[in-house]
Amino acid sequence: MNDQRPLKSHEWVMNDLKKQLEEGALAPGDRLASVVELAERYGVGRSTVREALSALKAMGMLDIRQGGGTFVKAVRPNAEPKHPSMLHPEAWADRALSLRHVLEVRRLLETGCAALAAANRTQDDVDQLSAILDGMEARLDDEAFNEQADVRFHARIAAATGNPLLIQLMESLAHRLHDSMRDTRALWFYAERSTAKRLLEEHRAIFEAIAEGDAKQAEARMARHIAKVEQVLEEKGASTNE
Repeated sequence: MNDQRPLKSHEWVMNDLKKQLEEGALAPGDRLASVVELAERYGVGRSTVREALSALKAMGMLDIRQGGGTFVKAVRPNAEPKHPSMLHPEAWADRALSLRHVLEVRRLLETGCAALAAANRTQDDVDQLSAILDGMEARLDDEAFNEQADVRFHARIAAATGNPLLIQLMESLAHRLHDSMRDTRALWFYAERSTAKRLLEEHRAIFEAIAEGDAKQAEARMARHIAKVEQVLEEKGASTNE
């Protein structure tokens, strides 16, 4: 599918900053201009800048310190992690263990976030979650974009809880979450022999329960979403050991 949809404001702000980071115009440890200054520079609203910065933080490129500014991460990934199918069995075993630990934390944290988000979400939360899913649907062929959107979707659910401690917990996991998301999406496709559209439907089911204010369904659907990847992880581990 050839998507000619113009980029949203936060996407082109994110892309421009990302380019500066990758080309070294912003060096590790550098402090970025304030949100107000960036908004004036790009001619956009502050919320647009914050969304762009949050996406870059989710990619592990920025460190946002509450009340202290935004800094380029001192250590940034130099290369994309290898796809699970490209790893040697021993390397995959180490990677799988780390991913299993992340999934255990996500299962405990995100099921609760989904339930609380269903109870506390505002119309703005619903609109933003819907917009993320619409973007994913419009760019199904762009896996790099969808990885980032996947992270934003889960982070936005945490924001919809209205609980600052839960939001901080999710933010503290942002880098690990982004790395694990790449693996979990790869494992999903490996298991389903399917497409990004199938995974989008899974996300929409979670969103619909939150939008409808159904805490029980939101929690159950998030649990199934994560449990499916855990199951595939176990199955792939068993096949690797045969």
